[in-house]
Amino acid sequence: MKELTGEKLEKELERLKQMRFYEEQYPDMVICGIDEAGRGPLAGPVVAGAVILPKDCQILYLNDSKKLSEKKRDLLFDEIREKAVSYGVGVVGPGRIDEINILKATYEAMGQAIEQLKVKPQILLNDAVTIPMVDVTQVPIVKGDAKSVSIAAASILAKVTRDRMMTEYDALFPEYGFGKHKGYGTAAHIQALKGHGPCPIHRKTFIRKFIREDLIEE
Repeated sequence: MKELTGEKLEKELERLKQMRFYEEQYPDMVICGIDEAGRGPLAGPVVAGAVILPKDCQILYLNDSKKLSEKKRDLLFDEIREKAVSYGVGVVGPGRIDEINILKATYEAMGQAIEQLKVKPQILLNDAVTIPMVDVTQVPIVKGDAKSVSIAAASILAKVTRDRMMTEYDALFPEYGFGKHKGYGTAAHIQALKGHGPCPIHRKTFIRKFIREDLIEE
């Protein structure tokens, strides 16, 4: 990534300072950011990230993963894993999503990510949700991935992991274009779904309004 200097560096450091507002409310506690990627797509898993950053951690460009280019996300993905005190990634596939619904599957993925942490957090900063059955104090923050460095880091881990999985699925099922739309309901994806029918990674409960019921295997 381009090295920042002068006024641009000052602006970036100020932006990151503002994104540490929630972290600074708990100066003596182990803080973990939680976020997910893939709640809305018609195909593929939902993925959650959990990240504990050092108190003095400085990662330039850290932001909501949706606001970053793929190249920046990939570079930040490596930097976050290198600098994090601990991190975890949870993955729940389409079959489980169909079985228990997307919200419960998201919570399950978040629980998996938390369980992978090698350090037990004392505070969870979550992107807008409260995860059930978790015995850690939680602070849900609306649009938290743009307001907290911890949640932003988790969002990048989740999105990059999921995007790479969908690229691998694209090689297995090239007719759907998963490498481009990552399973989201674009016009091209819906057209391919109608033309070819569903593949094993489509979420049956998500595609019923696009194709005939008899084409969806139960």
